[in-house]
Parts: sequence; C-alpha cells; structure tokens
Amino acid sequence: MIPATPGFRLRFLGFFGPQKPPATLTFGPGLNVLYGASNAGKSFIVEAIDFMLGGGLALRDIPERVGYDRILLGIETFAGEQFTVLRSIDGGGFRLYMGLHQTLPTDEVESKVLDEKHSDRNDANLSAFLLGLCGLVGKRLRKNSRGELQSLSFRNIARLAIVNETEITQQTSPLFDGNYVANTPNLATLKLLLTGTDDSALVASAKREPEELSREAQIQLLDQLLDDYRERLKELTKSPEELSQQLERIDSSLAYHQAQVNTTEAEFQHAAGKRREVRKKLEESRDRRTEVGALLERFNLLDRHYDSDIERLGAIEEGGTFFNVLGSGDCPLCGAKSEHHRPDGDCGGNIDAVVEAARKEIAKIKVLRGELAATVRELEREGASFDRRMPAAVKELKAISDAVDGLISPKLSKLRATYGEFADRRGEVREALALYATVQDMERRRAELETSAEAEKVGSLASADIQTTVADSFAQTVEIILKGWHFPEVGRVFFDPKARDLVVSGKSRSAFGKGLRAITYAAFTLGLLAFCRTRQTPHTGFVVLDSPLLAYREPDGDEDDLKGTDLQEQFYNYLQEMPDDTQVIIVENTDPPESVRNRDQSLMFSKNPHHGRYGLFPYQPQPAQ
Repeated sequence: MIPATPGFRLRFLGFFGPQKPPATLTFGPGLNVLYGASNAGKSFIVEAIDFMLGGGLALRDIPERVGYDRILLGIETFAGEQFTVLRSIDGGGFRLYMGLHQTLPTDEVESKVLDEKHSDRNDANLSAFLLGLCGLVGKRLRKNSRGELQSLSFRNIARLAIVNETEITQQTSPLFDGNYVANTPNLATLKLLLTGTDDSALVASAKREPEELSREAQIQLLDQLLDDYRERLKELTKSPEELSQQLERIDSSLAYHQAQVNTTEAEFQHAAGKRREVRKKLEESRDRRTEVGALLERFNLLDRHYDSDIERLGAIEEGGTFFNVLGSGDCPLCGAKSEHHRPDGDCGGNIDAVVEAARKEIAKIKVLRGELAATVRELEREGASFDRRMPAAVKELKAISDAVDGLISPKLSKLRATYGEFADRRGEVREALALYATVQDMERRRAELETSAEAEKVGSLASADIQTTVADSFAQTVEIILKGWHFPEVGRVFFDPKARDLVVSGKSRSAFGKGLRAITYAAFTLGLLAFCRTRQTPHTGFVVLDSPLLAYREPDGDEDDLKGTDLQEQFYNYLQEMPDDTQVIIVENTDPPESVRNRDQSLMFSKNPHHGRYGLFPYQPQPAQ
C-alpha cells in the first residue's frame, strides 16, 4: 500500500550507555538547525543518522562516545505513525519498536528484529521497512548496460537525502560515489524519484556490448591488485579463514575489559576524590595551626607588654605613696618649692591624682590581660585539637595515596593499555576481513573473466538516460531555488546527461570552488525534494545537509567568498517556508540569522560547559591527575 504522503521525518536521536548520561537530540517538522563550535559532534550526528538508517560504515571512534553502546532513532510518517529503531553502536542488526521511546525500552516491550542487509526475498530487514514508508517496496533498478536488474535498496535513496561534509564539496556528480559499478543504479534511482517509475519493464539483452578494456588488461590489473592485497593480508594474519572467529573472541575480550576499565575507573575516581578531600582538609588544618601559633606568639609578646606596663605604673603608685608620707617639700613632679605651687600652673603638685590615675590604668590593663588570657587558652585548646587530629589525617592521606598510586592507578593503566591493544587488534582484524573479502571477490571476478568468452563491462552507465523533459523540469526547479537564494550571477540551469550533474550559467557545477559546489549540491538535494513533492513522486521526505554554506567559512578565493552577501539569509528564508510534508536538518559552523536562531528547532553547541549545550555528548570533566 502506497502512503498518501510518502516518506517520514526524524523525531529524535539518542545515545545510551550503562554508566553514561543520555545524549539525546529532538527534531521537528520543517527546518532544524544545529550550529556552533567545531569538534562539538555536529558532523558525527549526520554520520549517526546515516548509520541508523542502514549505513554500513562503522561510526568514528571519537573519545566522547566511549561508554555508549546503543543508539535510538525515532521516526514518524506523515500520516502520524511512530516507530523507534535501536542499534548497537558497533553495528549489526536493528530492533524496531512501535511508538517513540526516548529512553531505552525494557525487554518486556514488544519489538521486531530487522536485518541490516537489504533483501528482496523477505521484508525482515530495515531497508524493506523504510522503503515501505516511502512507497517504494519491490521497485527494480537497471544494474548495467545489458538491462539486468537489481532490487531497490533504501541505501540507493539515502545517499540522495543525507549528505556529509565530504560529499557536499566533491567535484563529481551527486550521483557518483566512487563506486563505478554503482553509477548506473544511482542514475536509475534518480530517474525513479523524478518519474515515480522503476525499470521493472526492462528485459535483459543477451547480446554483450564491446568491452572498454580487454579481458587480458582486466586480468593483469586484477593480478596486480591481488598481489598487493595478498601481501598486506599476510602482514595482518596467517589464517584468513579464522578471522571471523578471531573478531568474535576479540569483541568478547573487549567487552570484558571495558567492564573492568569502567569498574576500576569508578574506583579510581572515588579514591581520587577522597584523596583531594582529605588533602584539602589537611592543608586547611595546617594553615589554621600555623595561624594559631603565630597568634599565640603575638599574644605572648602583648602579655609581656602588659606586665611591663603594670610594673611601671606600680612604681609610680608606690613612689607617690612615699612622697605623701614624707610630707611637704620640693615637688616630686616638677622640683618646685611648695610655696611656689600654683593650682592654675602646668604642675599643681597633686601627687594623689597621679597615684589614682596609675591605679586606674593598672586595673584597666588587668582586665585586658584577663581577656587576653581567655583568648590564649582558647587558641591553645584549638591548637592542641589540631595537633591531635592532623597525624590521623596524614596517615589517612598516605593510605589513600598508596592505594591510588600503588594499586588502583597501575591497575587502571594496565587495563587501559590492554584494552587499547585489543582495540588495535580488532581494527587489524576488521581490516584483514575487508581485505580477505576483497581478495575473494577479485579472485571470483578473475575466474569469470578467464572462463567467459566475452566479459561483461560491469557498472557501465546505462544507455537510457532520464527523459529530457523530466531532467529539464528538475533543472528548472533547481534554477528557481538558486535564484531565490541570490546565487551569484545565476542564469539558466541544465542537467548534463553525460556528466550526470548540473550546469549553472554555462559552467559545470564541478568547476566551481568548493564553497559554491557545496551550495549547488544543497540546491540539487533540496530541489529533488521539492520536485518530488510537487510531482507527488516518492521521496524520503527529509534531507540532512552538513555544511552547505561552506563559502561563508572557508572560501577557495574571491569568486567563492560569499561573506557580505545575503545568500545565507535567503537560503534560510527558503527553508523556513518549506511545506509541512518535508523536513530539513542543517548542520553548520556559522551562526544562522537571528530569526532562525530564535526557532525552537535551532540548537547551538557552545563547547562551553557553563553556557548553552556543550555538544552532542554531555560535558564530562577530565579526572585529576
């Protein structure tokens, strides 16, 4: 059954691990923009989306993904049906759940297992499921110039909807992916999307066309490649037949060591944190003990000053008393005769007043001395407390440090080294498996060339191109888009049937600088989506573009530099006005216009743990050394 509006939109992408915080992104209909700092995981998101839609290439082993083992992708048809796809981060098959599950479903939730490889013999694979959502189940594509057919896979369509940063600047046609054999099916896929008609009606020709290369030349080339690959294979393994078993054993060992590393890492983090806490408390105690000692020394000196003052004032008091006993005579204060004393003069000869003042000052000093004594006793008690507790803290710190430095840290380093060795070995085994498969395939092809009377030219471009009227209509759609974006000096746009690419204003798309190539690649991809929606032909319904506005960030030269123009603003204006039955996800380093930044479906990665979203994966502080 063909859906009324074929295709689907992405709803969320989430990474999960047993001891990791979830890393989840949500998407909505229409325009979605991810922008911000470099190395924040934006391009990794594009790779992960492709991976979760059946991409065979393993995800890059970036440090941030360590500890995450599963990925969820939520999708929704334009009729409202919702599904969640689960896959191991290491690849393999899929689990399909009804509804949207933004957390890992439990084992009790019903699911269906889907194989990662496309097959037209059964529908228990992801490709068949996704093709069903796009109304493309059972479609056939021309395989080669003889008219032989192959089953349409979702991967044939995905490459026209998901464009990474490397592809968007390539100098070849968006239909060429470096695999010469796939050129004809890729062109047939574009034809299917533009017309809604597949190649099922073709009947393979029994007559073979002349070979572009002689059989002998092909055999010589294969022999040369086989020698190189076999030599490299010998360096990697002595038993190619046992590589699959080796990979299983290595994966098992890696899983075990990963668990050991995680456990020991947790122990190390706990012990290191405890050590920092004890060390901080000990340093604070030592600082306070030093401060207490300094205060006691100063207060002791002050007490001696008080004692000296009391002795001096006591002498004054005692001397005044003696003078009172001796009676009148020369003034002990100024030496004047008693008859010469004048109360209104500088010295009134009042010894009693001096004695009383001395007594009051002595009483005042004694009060201060008592307060000082109380303070000293309190400081002495505090110092004694530190003296009792600090040896135990020193002992505890030494025990923790010995455990960290002597046991946990060496164990963790050894486990990490062992894990690294296993990971390196796994990489070598995977490389060897790929080489072994390549060697086997080449040997098979060589045998076919030797035994066949006339070898087929595999992967030659189909003789039947896209109908001129359809190709021209598609090119005009792209032309309207480029003009709406204010693309520099844009004129007539054509589709070159030989290059399988666009010609803009008489200039081949591949002849532009990489920045303008990225923009025209984006126009090709978005034009295809718009064309299919207008003509009501099948399409995924969504487009993912990585760095389409590269000319604003890394222009090749003056002709490729769009800074100062309004193309960026017009680009985003066009995307904001796209209909609801489409979805576009843009990944960019440059900041979009303010109107786009204010949208709910715009997300900035700051690479700053204290501002906005750090990146795809949550910020995780590095452990103290």
